[in-house]
Amino acid sequence: MTIIDLLERNSREYTNEVALVEINPEADDNRRLTWRDYDLVQQTVKTGYRREITWEIFNEKANRFANALIGRGIGKGDKVAILLMNCLEWLPIYFGVLKTGAVAVPLNFRYSSDEIKYCLELSESNVLMFGPEFIGRIEEIADDISKNRLLFYVGDGCPSFAESYMHFTADCHSNNPNLGITEDDYAAIYFSSGTTGFPKAILHKHRSLIHSCRVEQNHHSQTHDDVFLCIPPLYHTGAKMHWFGSLLSGSRAVLLKGTKPEFILDAVSKEKCTIVWLLVPWAQDILNALDSGKLSLNDYELSQWRLMHIGAQPVPQSLVKHWLEYFPNHQYDTNYGLSESIGPGAVHLGVENIHKVGAIGIPGYGWKTKIVDTDGNEVKQGDVGELCLCGDGVMECYYNDEEATKKCLKDGWLYTGDMAMQDEDGFIYLVDRKKDVIITGGENLYPVQIENFISAYNKVHDVAVIGIPDARLGEIALAIIKVKEGMTCTEEEIMEFCSGMPRYKRPRKIVFADVPRNPTGKIEKPKLRKMYGAEHFVLDQNQG
Repeated sequence: MTIIDLLERNSREYTNEVALVEINPEADDNRRLTWRDYDLVQQTVKTGYRREITWEIFNEKANRFANALIGRGIGKGDKVAILLMNCLEWLPIYFGVLKTGAVAVPLNFRYSSDEIKYCLELSESNVLMFGPEFIGRIEEIADDISKNRLLFYVGDGCPSFAESYMHFTADCHSNNPNLGITEDDYAAIYFSSGTTGFPKAILHKHRSLIHSCRVEQNHHSQTHDDVFLCIPPLYHTGAKMHWFGSLLSGSRAVLLKGTKPEFILDAVSKEKCTIVWLLVPWAQDILNALDSGKLSLNDYELSQWRLMHIGAQPVPQSLVKHWLEYFPNHQYDTNYGLSESIGPGAVHLGVENIHKVGAIGIPGYGWKTKIVDTDGNEVKQGDVGELCLCGDGVMECYYNDEEATKKCLKDGWLYTGDMAMQDEDGFIYLVDRKKDVIITGGENLYPVQIENFISAYNKVHDVAVIGIPDARLGEIALAIIKVKEGMTCTEEEIMEFCSGMPRYKRPRKIVFADVPRNPTGKIEKPKLRKMYGAEHFVLDQNQG
């Protein structure tokens, strides 16, 4: 069975029931008036900022897109990149790709033009689907990337360098191509990266995707009556793989465009959401709004909300305890995973283990774990080593990167690069990360990228970037800068220079000091973490 089969089943068994809802609380009137569905308009509800589609329409849209791609010669061995903000079109396009036998390649919507081009080339994508938010970025590279791939635009006002998705699929039939896709076929490439900042293309088979469905439902017990509120971006394995629990149970999901506390509580209340996956900043914002009196729980209907879970970044224990003061009846779960292990759930706390908040938990459903030393031997209980994972959700390889694959895939085990220990009850705690990736608001920052950018400033002699604790974002980037001899430099100058980077990559704090390096020339980041208090953060928090 594959996730394609699940969609077909839901279309048959829950034909006219709502599958997906899109809510955009900040949509302007022009969008409300000019938005139009690409087919079967009469069966899609449009009420300003709210749209919805049924399981039948979801499946038909996927089939139309699949047949359109097949008509252009796209099939097994091909790759289709998806660069869209969360919207109703996202998942039908994703499933349409899978129904052709091609590989879906979701792209981070924060990528710059150069990063988009790099990922298209690394993944050998034949097609790029993109939305209105990305016209400028794609236009910059259109001449290069259109030479050997198709460009399709999802939205109104198609630019001249692309084809319209609406027109592309308008005359295609909605029958299932039924190409006999199996669990052994390749399904998706997701991008990740280490401390070098260069994205790696992570290849998964359909087996990984269906495994994540089973893991999610086993952990969070989704039934057909549940309603899942999805806020994080769908290019991220975390958001999509948590939604897979809804796919397996045939239950409704709500895609919320906006992260303000009032947006979240309003959506939970009006859409009767029962399960919400949050990142630390959003949970912290809700708590701050409640503490300050800006929001009151009495203004919302939240009695049906049964589960809040968090992943994608370190989760402060104090946050969970504070959350349960406002929501004492909530189940809570911490989820740990990597894109290399098809997202969250390889390790999870478990809703029944609230007394162990602080641990990332125990092996997830269908997963095995071990903690090893530098020679690959399992360490004694209580000792620190590298966390390794084994299960059907482990990636096939880093696409087009045999060397990197060999480093982290050994005898069926995925070496995560995360340092961990296990207590006497079998619960796993993260102690440190081998990689220096900074996780801020659920997004990875790569210190080398930031360091390389800042080092280009003419007053900078040396620079190091580390993560330090932040109550809202989990971690933020701190840049330690050594100024060239005889020069003076201010924080304002550095911040102004850093405005040339995407906002989320910019350091939030600047310190002018020496940058310690070891005899081989490597920055001594453990020493810096100790100097600036970050080592306590690494020891006290857990990876979600």
